[in-house]
Amino acid sequence: MIVKIVLLFLVFVGVLGMFGKLRAPKIMRLGQRKCPECGRYRIGRGPCPCKTREG
Repeated sequence: MIVKIVLLFLVFVGVLGMFGKLRAPKIMRLGQRKCPECGRYRIGRGPCPCKTREG
């Protein structure tokens, strides 16, 4: 009985992983989320803080 439960759980996790791989190409990779000028990670859709600094 426990073997059945474990196998069903593994199949369920595998199916979720397949759906995650189908969605993943739409998400930007971390390397593309970095600012090309300063190398900091950009959060959100706005410009990088290095471009909005004054002075």
